[in-house]
Amino acid sequence: MSKILITSALPYVNGVPHLGHMVGCLLPSDVYARFMRMMGHEVLYIAGTDEHGTPSEVGAAKEGMSVEAYCDKYHARHRQTYSDFELSFDCFGRTSSEQNKELVYHIFDRLDENGFIEERTIKQLYSVDDERFLPDRYVTGTCPYCGYEKARGDQCENCTKVLEPTELINARSTISGSTNLEVRETKHLFLKLPLIEEKLAAWVKSKEPFWPDMAYSIAQKWLKEGLQERCITRDLKWGFPVNKPGFEGKVFYVWFDAPIGYMGITKQWADEKPGERSWKDWWLDAKDVRYVEFMGKDNVPFHSISFPATLLGTGENWTMVDYLKAMSYLTFEGGKFSKSEKRGIFAEDAVREFPADYWRYWLMSNIPEASDSSFTFDSFAGVVNKDLNGVLGNFVSRVLKMTASKIGSEVPAGGEMTTLEKDLTNSLQEKTNNYLKYMEEMEFRKALNELRAIWVEGNNYISVAEPWTVIKENPERAAAILRTCINLIRIFAVFSAPVMPDVAEKMLAKLGLKPEDMPSLKNFDVLKEIEFLKPGHKFEIGETLFERIGPEKIDELKQKYGSEK
Repeated sequence: MSKILITSALPYVNGVPHLGHMVGCLLPSDVYARFMRMMGHEVLYIAGTDEHGTPSEVGAAKEGMSVEAYCDKYHARHRQTYSDFELSFDCFGRTSSEQNKELVYHIFDRLDENGFIEERTIKQLYSVDDERFLPDRYVTGTCPYCGYEKARGDQCENCTKVLEPTELINARSTISGSTNLEVRETKHLFLKLPLIEEKLAAWVKSKEPFWPDMAYSIAQKWLKEGLQERCITRDLKWGFPVNKPGFEGKVFYVWFDAPIGYMGITKQWADEKPGERSWKDWWLDAKDVRYVEFMGKDNVPFHSISFPATLLGTGENWTMVDYLKAMSYLTFEGGKFSKSEKRGIFAEDAVREFPADYWRYWLMSNIPEASDSSFTFDSFAGVVNKDLNGVLGNFVSRVLKMTASKIGSEVPAGGEMTTLEKDLTNSLQEKTNNYLKYMEEMEFRKALNELRAIWVEGNNYISVAEPWTVIKENPERAAAILRTCINLIRIFAVFSAPVMPDVAEKMLAKLGLKPEDMPSLKNFDVLKEIEFLKPGHKFEIGETLFERIGPEKIDELKQKYGSEK
């Protein structure tokens, strides 16, 4: 057993996550965390809301709230949404915590002591009408690289290029819309990335055999272009005040303190049980820790370049990411999700329409690993109706109903395994091995294909075995077939658990079992597990696992969430 540290991109506290956010980092990290726990590893799975920076200030101003109250409101909203989506965080914290502040100050002091911090007077946009500097998202305009007209002052979400506000064309204040802007001088602190570049490049190079192509190529692109000094302070009120004389009234840049939040959140988790847990066991001079990180491709530069450089610059032995799983984007009907335009379905609305596992299965089956994926309600309904209701749900229902009506509500006795069952177990073992391999390697689309193939194997078996016909002439043989099928339900529940935990629990409950009764997935032996439930073990039919989604409901959803606009 080894220690697996799992993080995802930290969602901005402003607003609420849509399905693209869920599948871009949060959901796959949860599926992987659940899977690795079932493989017998010690897992620490953490995330939290990213609360500093201009998004929070702008959002709070729009709602007429203090920034603190705004962050409290949306942190709670995020937490509830992720709970509804069955995300199994060990700790879901906040980057604004005192624990994170303590670590941010420590890391900054180390960088400063080691000569990696530089004071500079720079030119920045100042809004005459708003009487303030406009850092980051306080200014919008046209991207000078791709021409996108709604680029933010920190990054263009269209081409993902990191920007400075002064680079924007036709810049305007996000606060007032004013274009009455001036370039004025202000003093800030910079992280001297070029001095760390050689050590960072060697570290990135060591990841080439392991990282997926998307993450590695983005990191290499930045290194080839050459690293520039990066400003790590801002003229804002909301954030951690800079702990350096002469910089009163300034705060640390959100992209400096937010990644450190992983350690801060871990410290929050450890502080809940002082004496029993140590955050350093996972982050500082940690032994036997494998660190896996999930995020969208737009966040890769910060987590493959800026944050690792920050840690390297301290000269301390911090845990560095071993595997960075980068995702492309999920589009909505080929376009973008937009809360303001009421286009696209957001996570908190999704779970009001259908159980979370419907969404979890579709998203993981269509995860944008190598290229963008498009969500459509037609595709969603088709997958739910065919895969979940038609393949998995139908198998469970027909097996339990048939056994109960023909024999009784207990695992039937009699009969022995034949060549048909041996062929079944051999085929299932091959698919099981593939499923476990793909899950461990985080090739989720391939893993979901194997999961569905495992369910199909059960349907094919019962169709060929025909217990409804056999029982008329050979009741013992029919009993053996149905006993095998009931054990298949348990196996299907075990394999489905990382992706659909609630459905898996319901399947187990039908068999009088609980999630803690599930076997380890490590060295899973189908031949052994297919005979786990013995004759006489009681079961119940219960409610159906899934409901079909009809055309009327599809039309309703399209109208409601902007597909027809």
